Amino acid sequence: MDGDFRTDFTRHSAGMRQHPALVLNADYRPLSYYPLSLWSWQEAVKAAFMDRVDIVAEYDAVVRSPSTEIRIPSVVVLKDYVKPQKRVAFTRFNLFLRDEFRCQYCGSKGELTFDHVVPRAAGGVTSWQNVVAACAPCNLSKGSKSLRRAGMHLRKPPRQPSSEELRNMGRRFPPGHLHESWLDFLYWDAELEA
Repeated sequence: MDGDFRTDFTRHSAGMRQHPALVLNADYRPLSYYPLSLWSWQEAVKAAFMDRVDIVAEYDAVVRSPSTEIRIPSVVVLKDYVKPQKRVAFTRFNLFLRDEFRCQYCGSKGELTFDHVVPRAAGGVTSWQNVVAACAPCNLSKGSKSLRRAGMHLRKPPRQPSSEELRNMGRRFPPGHLHESWLDFLYWDAELEA
């Protein structure tokens, strides 16, 4: 279950399930780590045909048209560099990623909601500095009380993360499937071979 709950946040089309292509920026780094920047094989083939990407690695599988046979790309690199966004969008997913998919009161993983540290009823606003990930039991227990009245404590104070912090946080959550051709381009926290 620990690895399954995270996949609920990303939706994949049927084409993504078979032969997805890892998409790298022009600097050979993934556009994002979590969710991992993947395209369906159809998107990768189209981008290669339109000369928007270079194919770096391929699957053994092929697709055919009446006149052409193409090996399915497994890793593509954008020809034009996409500048990473500096501003981090305040979304439920990014909030959960910032809080490492853990309740900020008890540390549990699983069914998460979000909670206003200073309740809205007491003038609290919906912002990075006032909203945290919370499991349903802790959220229900706290209700619209202050932390002191509820007898609860935060694991860490909420704050707005930088885009680099979120990108690095995403590297802590590798997806369940990593094709071997992707490994040279993904820098997960793994021990290097000597």
